[in-house]
Amino acid sequence: MRAWATASVPGVMELIERPVPTPLDDEVLVRVEACGACRTDLHVVDRELPVHLDRVTPGHQVVGIVAETGRAVRELRIGDRVGIAWLRHTCGTCRWCRAGQENLCPSSEYTGWDAHGGFAEYATVAEAFAYVLPADADPVAVAPLLCAGIIGYRALTRAHLPVAGRLGIYGYGSSAHLTAQVAMAQGADVFVMTRGERNRELARRAGASFVGEAADRPPVVLDSAIVFAPAGELVPLALQATVRGGTVVLAGIHMSDIPAMSYAHNLFHERDLRTVTANTRADGAEFLRVAAALGIAASTTTYSFEHAADALEDLRAGRSAGSLVVAIGPK
Repeated sequence: MRAWATASVPGVMELIERPVPTPLDDEVLVRVEACGACRTDLHVVDRELPVHLDRVTPGHQVVGIVAETGRAVRELRIGDRVGIAWLRHTCGTCRWCRAGQENLCPSSEYTGWDAHGGFAEYATVAEAFAYVLPADADPVAVAPLLCAGIIGYRALTRAHLPVAGRLGIYGYGSSAHLTAQVAMAQGADVFVMTRGERNRELARRAGASFVGEAADRPPVVLDSAIVFAPAGELVPLALQATVRGGTVVLAGIHMSDIPAMSYAHNLFHERDLRTVTANTRADGAEFLRVAAALGIAASTTTYSFEHAADALEDLRAGRSAGSLVVAIGPK
C-alpha cells in the first residue's frame, strides 16, 4: 500500500510503499477514506516531539471502512464506518485509568506517533478505541472532529466558562474554530486573537464578538481563555486578559517556552492555569454526540492523497484556515 512516512530529515514526509498491516486479535483493519491534518502531525514530522517510531506514518483524524477484523473483535463488522483518533491504547489498570483519566495513563500510546496513522491507504485500530460512525457520514466532514473537535471540547470543559460567559481564543485554527461554534451555541461571547487574515476572516464569519491580532488585548475582561496557538508568549497575555478567578487553558501538546511571569499581574487573584493532555474515549463519544446535536461543522480544505505533504506545509506556513483534510478515497 501507499503511505506517507517521516524522513531522516526533520520537517519532511516521503511517499513510500509498505505492506498492508495485519490487525492484531483485538484490532480491525481500516481502509482509509480521509485523514485530517493536525498541528500535532507537524510536531511529529518536525521532531518537536521525540521520535517514538522511526519512519512513522502520521495522521490521527482518520475515517474509513472496516476491511478485516481480528479474531477477538466482537462488535465491529466488515463494512462498518469508523473513526480513529489520537489515543489508541492505555493499560486499563493504573490509577488514572481506574479513575476515568485514561488520557494520563503512563503507558498510553498514540496514533501517528507510537503506531502508524492515517496518511496511508490502510490503518489499524483496537476495536475498543474505534469510534463507530454513521453509515452515511461524510468522511471529509467528520475527520477534523476526531482530534481538533475532541481536544477543543475537552479544553472548553476545563475552561470553567460560566453560562453566557466571555471566552477568549488565542489562535484560530482547526480546533479553535470548532470549539468556538460549541461555545457560541451554548450562549458564550467569543473573542478571537490570532495571526493570519484568513483565520481572522473565518472568525468573523463565525460570529465572534471581537477579532484581533494574536497579541491584541480584547476589549473586555474575559471569564476564560483557551490558548490553541503553540506560542508560549501568549500565555501571560491570556492570563492578564482574564477576570479574577478566571481560567486559562493551554490546549496543545507542544508549546514554545513561556516567558517569565509576574505573580501579581498574571496569576494572583486566583486565576487558574490549566493544560490539556490528550483526551479520554468518553470525551470523544460525548463530543461527537454534542456535535451532531448542535450541527457543528468544520470549514475544510481538501487535498488529494498525493498532496498530503502540501497540506502539512500549508499548515506550517499559515496559508490556510479552518481544517485541512487529505482524501484517500475508495480502493
